[in-house]
Amino acid sequence: MSEISRRGAVGLGLGIGLGAAAAGLAGCGMGNDTARPPAGRGLLGGKAAPRLIGDGSTAYTGKQPNQPESPVPLEPGQTPPQFVIFSWDGAGEVGKGLFPRFLELAETHGARMTFFLSGLYLLPESKKRLYDPPNNPVGASDVGYLTDEHLKETLKYTRQAWLDGHEIGTHFNGHFCAGSGSVANWTPAQWYSEIEQASLFIKTWRTNTGWHDQDPLPFDYDKELIGGRTPCLLGQDNLLPTARELGWRYDASSPGGVQRWPEKRQGLWDLPLQAIPFPGHTFEVLSMDYNILANQSKNSTRGPSYNYAGWRQQAIESYLAGFKRAYETNRAPFFVGNHFEDWNGGIYMDAVETALKEIAGKKDVRLVSFRQFVDWLDAQDPNVLDRLRSLEVGEVPAGGWARYLADAVTAPTGAARGGT
Repeated sequence: MSEISRRGAVGLGLGIGLGAAAAGLAGCGMGNDTARPPAGRGLLGGKAAPRLIGDGSTAYTGKQPNQPESPVPLEPGQTPPQFVIFSWDGAGEVGKGLFPRFLELAETHGARMTFFLSGLYLLPESKKRLYDPPNNPVGASDVGYLTDEHLKETLKYTRQAWLDGHEIGTHFNGHFCAGSGSVANWTPAQWYSEIEQASLFIKTWRTNTGWHDQDPLPFDYDKELIGGRTPCLLGQDNLLPTARELGWRYDASSPGGVQRWPEKRQGLWDLPLQAIPFPGHTFEVLSMDYNILANQSKNSTRGPSYNYAGWRQQAIESYLAGFKRAYETNRAPFFVGNHFEDWNGGIYMDAVETALKEIAGKKDVRLVSFRQFVDWLDAQDPNVLDRLRSLEVGEVPAGGWARYLADAVTAPTGAARGGT
C-alpha cells in the first residue's frame, strides 16, 4: 500500500509550506571507485561472503562502494561547489517501479541520493503487534504495511541503493501526524523508542519474515544511520537531544528553511527543506513534491487531469528556479524531498526527473547524499563556513568568490565547526 493511500492527502500534513500558508490552505557528479555488481551474481557480484550481523538481516561487506574521494577544505578564494541533495521519504517499493526508476536515473547521471527508509516497510503486517508506537495503540500505523511481494522488492532495491553509493537514513515508523498520538507531542524518550524500533525492524527482517534464503542488507545499520526526516516535519525539537545522544550527524526535519548555508542545532547539522520560487505566484513553496501538490490540487492527489501538463511544468520550473537562484548567487546547497508516489498522474516524479537531468553535469555541481554533504561540511574551515552563512538568499558574494573567500581566516586545528 502506498504511503498516502491509507490516510489521504490531508492527513499527510507534510508542512505544506509558504505557498499554502499564504493561500490559507490546511494542511559531484560523483567519481565511482567500484562498479555496480553485475546482475545475477549475488550480493557482492561474486566476491567473498559478507560477515553477517545478528540474525543475518544485515551484514558487514566492507567499505561502501561508489563513494567520492575524501573531502578537502576549500582553498582561499575557491568557488564552493553547488551541492544538490535529492532525498526520498519512506523509500518503499510498492509495485510502481519508482525505486528502480530513480536508481537507474542516478546511475546514469552520477548522482547519489538519500533514502529515508521507514522501519515498518520491512515488518510484515502479520507481525505488526511487534510495533509499540508512542501514544498510539500497539500495531497502529498511519501508513500501510507492505505486502510480502512489496517488502521483498523494497529489500532488493535497498540493497542495490547502498551498493550504488546511496545513503540509507530513516523515516521512522508509523507516520503519526495528527491528534494526541502525533509525533509533534513525543518526548525525547519516546523518540528513542521509535528509533530503536525502526532500527530493530531493519536489523531483524529475516526473523520476522522467515526469509532466511534472502540476501542480507549489505551494511551495518548501526553505523549507516546518521540522520533522518520526521513524519510531516514535526517533532524536531524533542528529537534532536535523542539524535545527538545516538551519535547522529544531521537532521532533515526542520519545518521549513531558506536557501542559505546550514548551521548546527544541538550539535547536528540542520538541513531543512527550503522555500523556493513558485512560478505564477508571489509566494514561495517548500522544495518537496507534496508541498507543490498542496498548492495545485489542494487536498486531492487526483486533481482534474486537464491540469496535469501545466502543473508538471510549474513543478519543473519551481525546482529549476530554486537551483538557479543558489547556483548563480550564494551557492547554498539545494535540498529536494520526494516520495515514491503517482499523485496527479505521476507528474511530480516526471518533474523531479526532468530537473535532475537539467541540473546534472553543470560546472561545479555535485549530486550527493546528505551523508556525503555533511562529510564535506565537517572538512571545511569553520571560518569559511561562517563567511558562506553570512550570504543571504540570492546574494552574490561581493567582488566574486575569489575575493570574498580569499581572506577567510584559517581556523586552528581541531576548532569546532558550525553552530551549536
